[in-house]
Amino acid sequence: MLSYIGKRLLQLIPVLLGMTFIVFMIIRAIPGNPAQVILGQQATEEAVAALTAKLGLDKPWYTQYFDYLKGILTGNFGESMRTRAPVAEEVWPYLAATFELALFAMIIAVVIGINAGIISAWFQNSWFDYMAMVLALVGVSMPIFWLGLMGQWAFALELSWLPTTGREPVRDPVTAITHLYVIDTIIAGRFDQLVQVLRHLVLPGLALATIPMAIIARMTRSSMLEVMRSDYVRTARAKGQKMFFVVYKHALKNAIIPVLTIIGLQMGMLLGGAILTETIFAWPGIGRYIYDAIGFRDYPVIQSGILIVAFFFVMINLIVDLLYSFIDPRIKYD
Repeated sequence: MLSYIGKRLLQLIPVLLGMTFIVFMIIRAIPGNPAQVILGQQATEEAVAALTAKLGLDKPWYTQYFDYLKGILTGNFGESMRTRAPVAEEVWPYLAATFELALFAMIIAVVIGINAGIISAWFQNSWFDYMAMVLALVGVSMPIFWLGLMGQWAFALELSWLPTTGREPVRDPVTAITHLYVIDTIIAGRFDQLVQVLRHLVLPGLALATIPMAIIARMTRSSMLEVMRSDYVRTARAKGQKMFFVVYKHALKNAIIPVLTIIGLQMGMLLGGAILTETIFAWPGIGRYIYDAIGFRDYPVIQSGILIVAFFFVMINLIVDLLYSFIDPRIKYD
């Protein structure tokens, strides 16, 4: 197991290096000089040239790239061209916001999606099966921005049940400790704030969970149908075991492997692909952070933000691979 983990971690090095090079070259193909964007259109050529030299953008591209790699190896992700703050310090609050939202959305997607898939397979061709699969198809097809806007209109504007935007109450802001506000409110013992933070999570969490929920439900149903036809399931039922225990104790354990793969992939995608949800709900996450940096041609922020998201993506997939052996003892990593 340890040797497998070591090999997988070593494989991450060329993956992340290749990703840094691709991102480095692509963002420099974006038209516009960062110095010009920072100073504005009214800036003189002399001022633009001076700032370009100060930012090191007058150096050859390969020199800039190796300087960036040298900084990463020493834990220095550079400074934001716009705010002049170290990216390593500036990025965590945004990453924490996205991680909290993505985890909340994935919990909703997993709990509802897996159970919907199990019940659909259990009662195949029933009204619940047809309804669940139609809703899953609608969920996969429905644009997140439309669902988010409809959720704001229905539950925030018409019913006034939930807040429309943000991640904390404006009049009573959360004291940031870890920047994971659910945890911060618990640490501070502010359970009134915890309720408000959870209320702010509901609408963007539901909007973000829709597509993963639908995919997980369809994958669970497909996998469960295959397992339910197995000999050992028929044997367990013939021994008189209750159907609930047959499904959740025996069948689900053997059907969960492909579902777990989907969960890992979807969690990684949510960390880097929540920009629409973050924009609609004014959620200060990593997606909006990188998007705003692209508008300002803030190269260090774009490069480091994408690198961090990619790192978490591959680490989540490594964790999923390791979970396989715990769920199914037949899978060994020797």
